[in-house]
Amino acid sequence: MRLMFVYWAFEDQGSGLVIQGYCEAAKALGHEVAVYGRADPKIPLNYSLDVEAADALVFIFEWTTQLMAGDPLDLVRLVSKVPRRRRVILDGDGNYNDLVTIDGDYNHRDPDDRARWIGICDSLSDKICQPTLHPRRRNVRPFLFYSYNQRWERPPADPAKEFSMIYVGHSKFRWRPIHRVLRAIEPVRSELGRLGLLGYGWAALPPWAAPMGLEDAYYSSPAYLNGLGVEIFDPVPFETVIDWMSRATFNPVVTRPTFAEMRLVTPRFFETPAADTFPVFALDPEHVAEIYGADAAELTLREDSGEMFIDMQRRPRRYEKLVRGIRRHLATHHSQIVRLQELIEIIQS
Repeated sequence: MRLMFVYWAFEDQGSGLVIQGYCEAAKALGHEVAVYGRADPKIPLNYSLDVEAADALVFIFEWTTQLMAGDPLDLVRLVSKVPRRRRVILDGDGNYNDLVTIDGDYNHRDPDDRARWIGICDSLSDKICQPTLHPRRRNVRPFLFYSYNQRWERPPADPAKEFSMIYVGHSKFRWRPIHRVLRAIEPVRSELGRLGLLGYGWAALPPWAAPMGLEDAYYSSPAYLNGLGVEIFDPVPFETVIDWMSRATFNPVVTRPTFAEMRLVTPRFFETPAADTFPVFALDPEHVAEIYGADAAELTLREDSGEMFIDMQRRPRRYEKLVRGIRRHLATHHSQIVRLQELIEIIQS
């Protein structure tokens, strides 16, 4: 089967690494995954404009339902070539829902915005999927599109790391969970090494924030970060994310408040355990156990996690054992091979 993903790709954010993995998984199973569009050397994916050769379309809608660098006829070309029963929508941000507002985060600005999103999805397909095991609408299928690839795994190297902590990701609606991690670090800051944040919005608003009315979404406190000695770095290409995470003893796994409320998973949920680092889950313990297995709950962030951060530096072998268990669980239950087989079943249903 030839699957065509329709996706607004970015060089330094989003799901590029996951989509690359699906291309590899498809080859292993005798299928093919292509991304609709023209080749972009900065975003190395398997591009194609040959819609007629596609057996199915998978629309990956995250922050928008629009098509990147397309003209108004692109959507018409796509849906005219592939029948409705062979189209699937991955609603990555949980926007195919009623209004959800948590701690300043939201899935829609207003009811009109929600109605437009749902209307577009309903016009394209009856197969709406979300990356959660707990969808809120009866016509939404649970499908953890964001998944694990064993080829990402980095073996344990020198436990003496360049950084104590790194977080790779933008500040969009993530200041609260990152601040929670940093508060746990405060009492033991003098016993830890370098701390780093990579991404848009930590040092200053990204250029698109004000025009799009997203100043609050990208809020952070540069003064607080500077006082704690946190270093800010530019975003990095998605192909280097795991190597960057591997430069630190631990990496927090955080998510937006609305994503936590809907129990959505994101690419970082599965990329972090593959890095040569220790994941620290700033998530609900039940959600952690549900995705990573019961033993992973030991790595859940608590108010007194500062001692755990120090222990990770002193006794790395203990935490390496936990990570090996998490990797085995993910490879068994959440691999991209498993997910691609599920996706094909959804398409054929």
